Formats: sequence, structure tokens, C-alpha cells
Amino acid sequence: MKYSIIYAVTRPEIKERLSVGIIITDGEKIEMRYSQDKLDVLRPLFSEKEYDFLQRVVKSMNTTRSVESVEGVNYLTRYSNNLITVSPLESIDIEDTEQNRDWLFRNYVFDRERVSA
Repeated sequence: MKYSIIYAVTRPEIKERLSVGIIITDGEKIEMRYSQDKLDVLRPLFSEKEYDFLQRVVKSMNTTRSVESVEGVNYLTRYSNNLITVSPLESIDIEDTEQNRDWLFRNYVFDRERVSA
């Protein structure tokens, strides 16, 4: 199983960022989850226009399934913008189960409400 973290970049000049979502793949199926609570926390840190863009991009990654392949994830890691970055895919040697996917989300993004596709 592999995963990639989606970050909102709050201060690019010092590489300050906050994890807002995760992409999990078994090599074939790709699942994207994000935390609405974390997105809400970011609202006062950005202008209204920047926040709307950030939220729209994260939600569209989830609802439109714009990330459909490992190559798509790799593309996002190379071509991010100054508001959103995606970490390179990392392998983790655990069984691909719903409980382990939940564990990844809780440990790398947020330990409460999630939205998944």
C-alpha cells in the first residue's frame, strides 16, 4: 500500500504547511480523503479568494476523482502550486484494509471526521 499527503501551504517562504488530505493506493484503486475541519481552520490564514481556491481544489480532487492513477499522483507531486502541495508516494508495509486506511488518515491528517471517495 502507498500513500501521499495533501498539504495546504500557509507560508511558502518558510515551507510552513498543514496536512488536509491523503491519497491512498494499492496500485490499482486510488482513494482520496480530506478533513473539512482542517480546511475550516485555514479560512483565517488565507484571503477569501485563496481559501475558496484551496477548498475547491481539494474537494474537486475528491468528488471528480481527478486522481485516477499512480502516474496522476506522481504528476501532482511535481506540479503543485504555492497553495497546495502533494508529497511523493510512500510505501508502507501494512495490509490494505479499511482499518489501516483509517489509521493512515487519523495519523497523518486528522483524528476525527473524514470525507472519502
